[in-house]
Amino acid sequence: MNAPAPNGPPSGSILQPDRRGDPRGPWRHLGVFVHHRELARLVGAGAAVVLVAACGSTSASSGGGNPPATAAAAGSNSPSGATSTVKVGMAAVSGSSEQVLTEPDGYTLYYNTDDTSTTASCTGGCAGTWPPLVLASGQPTSASSLSGSLTTATTGNGRQVEYEGHPLYRYAGDSGADQANGEGKGGVWFVATPSLGSGSTATPSAAAVVPGY
Repeated sequence: MNAPAPNGPPSGSILQPDRRGDPRGPWRHLGVFVHHRELARLVGAGAAVVLVAACGSTSASSGGGNPPATAAAAGSNSPSGATSTVKVGMAAVSGSSEQVLTEPDGYTLYYNTDDTSTTASCTGGCAGTWPPLVLASGQPTSASSLSGSLTTATTGNGRQVEYEGHPLYRYAGDSGADQANGEGKGGVWFVATPSLGSGSTATPSAAAVVPGY
């Protein structure tokens, strides 16, 4: 028969009653065993919670890399922010102040008597001196009430703005918003006025006719 160990139960016996007066009773060794198993279970459960939380955090981070498009970008072409295509201003025409059609920056607009409502006679090199008023999209508008109509027509210059069927231009020789130096040029260029009609044909005096474009 094996001799018992100095500080433990006899060999071959896992749980032996302790008769030395231990207040925890004869099953103290079983209590230690259960305590360690419970501790291991709690540690394992805590690790699982941390792992799930980490996965959730990674998922949330990866899903935020592509924010949706903003409403501002989608509505950037709103008509409420559009600038009027044509305005009415004053310019010195042949020595007198007259009401004329202008671009938004105030520069005088002109028409050419050789043009038609569907054809612009001034294109190419001519358009360098007389830049056409073109509109990429939408309909032309006026900051003031006009008796005539603003429209567009596709000419050799692109989508050109017209007033009462007259394609409109500005003159490179004007250096200020109140000038009309192109009036009478070549006998075909004249300032566009609010009263310009669809059948208007200017007949300037000899003094008003200026050689050149």
